Amino acid sequence: MPHLVAAPDKFRGTATAAEVAAAVCRAAVEAGWTCDQAPLADGGEGLLEVLGGPNRRSRVTGPLGQPVEAAWRMEGDTAVVETARASGLVLAGGPDGNDPLAATTRGTGELILAAVAAGARRIVVGVGGSATTDGGLGAIEAVGGPDRLRGVEVVVACDVDIGFVEAATEFAPQKGASPKQVSLLERRLQRLSQLYLQRYGVNVSALPGAGAAGGLAGGLAALGATLVPGFELVADRVGLEERLEGADLVVTGEGFVDEQSFHGKVVGGVVELCSLARVPVLVVAGEVLADPGVETVSLTVRFGAERSLAEPAACVAEVVAERLQAERRS
Repeated sequence: MPHLVAAPDKFRGTATAAEVAAAVCRAAVEAGWTCDQAPLADGGEGLLEVLGGPNRRSRVTGPLGQPVEAAWRMEGDTAVVETARASGLVLAGGPDGNDPLAATTRGTGELILAAVAAGARRIVVGVGGSATTDGGLGAIEAVGGPDRLRGVEVVVACDVDIGFVEAATEFAPQKGASPKQVSLLERRLQRLSQLYLQRYGVNVSALPGAGAAGGLAGGLAALGATLVPGFELVADRVGLEERLEGADLVVTGEGFVDEQSFHGKVVGGVVELCSLARVPVLVVAGEVLADPGVETVSLTVRFGAERSLAEPAACVAEVVAERLQAERRS
């Protein structure tokens, strides 16, 4: 019996990675295949769910200063927190509701302290989906300095490999920043990189991924955190490479496939692993803005924007069913 591995990321705002993986497997089982559900994340939204789901909540400072209830996870002496749940763009009302200059990562720092207070000796911080370009200054001010993290391993799961200062021009416009504000934010990050070097002896400008979450990754690195590619962290945790062994097809996808999809994101990571394992891969995405170099289906092209946004999991299942039917005929 042929075997399929469903290894998607979330379709942001429309379907979780687990929902998409389940839809893929339903289609596979109906076609007579066995299926392994392996929902993934890259350090952005969805990391917490993929690593077990939340079991704690803390009241922290939201991105624009309002209090928010942020869910996180504690398992043994390891904590998992998501920046998006404390300092996320969605919490700020999206790009239109955000204040790109004022948005702060303070709440993420408060979540880290909550984890320390709960006895965490290892803290995984997923930094995607932020409203911020504050270079992590808010988080640093909340934590209070490296001494507060002594004896605690902080691992930052980065969803991009962008540099610290470059974060302003690359991502601040997506957070509602005007061209003038982007210039101000770029200068802010330049000043902060110098400050962190002088105060903590860490050259964040030289760290790949330091620009994740508007420089939050770099700010946490200044406090002693280790930056790692989020996809690799999750793939190792779920044993993805081993699960690809013996697969006849892998299905992956996300809401948008663009150039960033190949710089630390799930789709690029899965395609690379499949290439090494010589396993065929099908990429299904809401929109396709860059060529992954493998078989790819755009839901908006196949079903139209309205249905693909309203029923993404069902659309993905239909695409997979058609693909497996075609394979049976061939």
